[in-house]
Amino acid sequence: MHIDLLILTAMHEEADAFTPHLQQVQEVESPLAAGSAATTVTARTGLLTTANGQQVRCAQVTTGIGTAPAATAATWAILTFAPRIVISAGSCGGLASDINVGDVVIGETYSYSLADATAAGYAHGQLPGAPAVFEGHASASAVADAVADTGAAVRCGLMLSGDAFVTADKAEPMRELHPSALSADMESTALAHTAERFGLPFLAMRGVSDLCSPRADEEFSIGLDAAAEASAAAVLTGADLLV
Repeated sequence: MHIDLLILTAMHEEADAFTPHLQQVQEVESPLAAGSAATTVTARTGLLTTANGQQVRCAQVTTGIGTAPAATAATWAILTFAPRIVISAGSCGGLASDINVGDVVIGETYSYSLADATAAGYAHGQLPGAPAVFEGHASASAVADAVADTGAAVRCGLMLSGDAFVTADKAEPMRELHPSALSADMESTALAHTAERFGLPFLAMRGVSDLCSPRADEEFSIGLDAAAEASAAAVLTGADLLV
C-alpha cells in the first residue's frame, strides 16, 4: 500500500478532528493494538479532503502518548503504508512567552527537551549519534503562510518533545536551554527522528492546548478539543502544498 500522507496523533480525541474530512474509511488492524483503550494503537485509511477540495490518500494512526509509543507506531505505519510524507498532528503546550491557547505551531526544527549528553560534548536536546536538531519539511514556512492566510494565529520554528508533561517548574529550565522554542509535546521529535531514519519528509502541525503554566494540567483538559481542531484545519490547508 502506498499513500500520500501519514497523519500521526497521540490521542483519539486528536484523531477525531479528522473524521469529518475522511471518506472511504477502512480500519486497519495493528499488531501493536494491545493494552488499555487509552493506549491502543488504531489505524485507518481513506481519502482526506483538503481545504481546497483535493482528495489525497491518507492513513491516520493514533500512536499513544510518549516518545517510545510514537516511534514504535510510526515505524509500523511507515512500513505498512509507505507514505510520501509524515505529519504529526494534535496538541502541544505553548512555551514561547507570546503564544496563546488555540495558536498553531508548525515545526521548522525539532529537538528533545530532556536529552542531556552535554558531558560528552553534545548540545542540549541532542542524542549521541543524532543531529542537534531534526529538520522539518522544506515547505514548513510556506505552509505556515498558507495557514495564516486562513485567519489562524500561526508560529513556525523550534518544537521540543520529551517524556514529561510540561508544567511551570519544567518550562522555565526548558526556556533557558532552548530560548527559541515555541512549544513542547511528547511525540513530535521522536516522529521526526523516525521519519529521518526512513528518509521521509516530516512536518508537525499542532494546536496549543495549554501554556505550560502551574495550571497546565487543567488548561490541557479545557483546551484539547480546540487545539485538535486547529491542528486538523492546519493539516487540511497544508496538505494542498505538500502533495
